[in-house]
Amino acid sequence: MEKNHGHTYRERIDAGGAGRAVLAHLSARFERAGPEEWRDRIALGQVRLDDAPTAAEALLRAGQWLTWSRPPWVEPPVPLDAAVLHEDALLLAVAKPRGLPTMPGGGLYLEHTLLAVVRRRAPEASPMHRLGRDTSGVVLFARTTEAARIVQAAFRDRRVRKVYRALCTGLPARDAFPVDAPIGEVSHPLLGTVHAAAAGGRRASSQVRVLERRSGEGAPSCALVEVEIETGRPHQIRIHLAHAGHPLVGDPLYGAGGTPLPGTRALPGDPGYRLHALRLELDHPLDGSRLVIECAPPPVLRERARA
Repeated sequence: MEKNHGHTYRERIDAGGAGRAVLAHLSARFERAGPEEWRDRIALGQVRLDDAPTAAEALLRAGQWLTWSRPPWVEPPVPLDAAVLHEDALLLAVAKPRGLPTMPGGGLYLEHTLLAVVRRRAPEASPMHRLGRDTSGVVLFARTTEAARIVQAAFRDRRVRKVYRALCTGLPARDAFPVDAPIGEVSHPLLGTVHAAAAGGRRASSQVRVLERRSGEGAPSCALVEVEIETGRPHQIRIHLAHAGHPLVGDPLYGAGGTPLPGTRALPGDPGYRLHALRLELDHPLDGSRLVIECAPPPVLRERARA
């Protein structure tokens, strides 16, 4: 398999990193490599401090720049297609396939990302929001700095309508219901913390509508739902449906109550759940006309034909 082109990481040291040794800092920030690998990279001159070679034991100061080059590596295979849903001089919207990360991250993905796919078509494009790796559907990009400023303000002021499809466990008793559980950080055995339902968290609001209840087919009961989110907290739909007693089918992390399953070592990006960004509505930054962008859901998230 082909390797990517490698990457140079550049980080400005803040107060939290000041006073730590270079090796200790990198080992804590990027655990995937491990201390011995970091020591080797430093010895080979792949790590620089303020653009000069450094030592493993050198102490960091706030404001310094720490740079390290990662040699090319083979990224995990992912679907690399992204159909164009809307395109004009200011905006580009694409259909992200399930399994494709939106942005680089996790030490695994750099060029196998939606950002890289889109920039091969439109190098100037910047994502206005992101979807989880296992979430499919509409992702919007801005093509100019001014368009990005206007769209970001619309997201911030909650003037963008976001509608999703999901498959959740169980059979909800009501045809429509709100979920307003605050979302904050709770402990996680591998990451330290993850987002989940938390009494002291930030306000979050979702409106759930049941489209279909499915049962009696030799599989556990489940429901096809449409979810409109007013806020955009991390993993909001997964957390809110779990909080309502209906975790997403196949979700490896969140259980009833909207918190991590007891004893789980699953990570937020682990696959399994079924979630799709169906529709995005916003005022176009050029003239204020209402723009509605839709992405057809995968078969499992479509309503079944009624007799």
